Amino acid sequence: MKLHHLQGYIQSIYLVEYPDRLMLLDGCTRADVDTLRHFITQELKRPFSDLKVVMVTHMHPDHAGAAHQLRKLIGCKVISSDVEHSWYKGFSGWLMYLTDLGLARWVAKRLGRERKSMWYAKTLKPDITLVDKQTIPGFDEWCVFETPGHTDRDLSIMHMPSQRMYVADLVVKVKSRFIPPFPVFFPKVYGRSIDKLMAIRPQSILLAHGGEVQLNDEDYAYLRASVPKGPQTPWRVVKAKSRRALGLKKRVWK
Repeated sequence: MKLHHLQGYIQSIYLVEYPDRLMLLDGCTRADVDTLRHFITQELKRPFSDLKVVMVTHMHPDHAGAAHQLRKLIGCKVISSDVEHSWYKGFSGWLMYLTDLGLARWVAKRLGRERKSMWYAKTLKPDITLVDKQTIPGFDEWCVFETPGHTDRDLSIMHMPSQRMYVADLVVKVKSRFIPPFPVFFPKVYGRSIDKLMAIRPQSILLAHGGEVQLNDEDYAYLRASVPKGPQTPWRVVKAKSRRALGLKKRVWK
């Protein structure tokens, strides 16, 4: 097994290579399709159709954005968590979808990326769904772990022989610290996911934003202590900033 780390449009891309098949550890952005095609066909000298599986850890634009397009182009299998409802369901979900696209666009601008389309289907239609501790069909050395909190359906994916785990947005690195991502919709659930990560203690962790890292006891302790007490979401941040700007105090109901 070889693991290739590519710089994607706004996130890291992790491509798993075996002699007869390839797997993408996350669904990337729509803007990453040409990058993947070039790397597989020109650098690896393999047919693009050797990409057999695309994992989707959750529904944000830089993790699910290319999944449907890749399946349409080469017939790969899309695999995700076993959650029935759409993350972006209803009117509020549509607003959240637009917000997430806007945040992704803002990140791309900050990184100095050329403007590219990141539109993608807001409802994923996976070919296969997996639950905690199941192995990936066709890639039996790889196991998924349910690690929600950032959203309601986050997956982490570990190569069991080497104990290297891709955690998507479960952990982010800011300067020299490992902290929770933004947003965290379900803080209590997120805390349990961090406890699970601490119990597993992978040999190394693959971050969606930050590459491959190793955490020590101090890193884990700081991460666990940083778990938010309440939800940290774009709407709550806007609401709190608006209150401060208007000089309003939070109403206390008796």
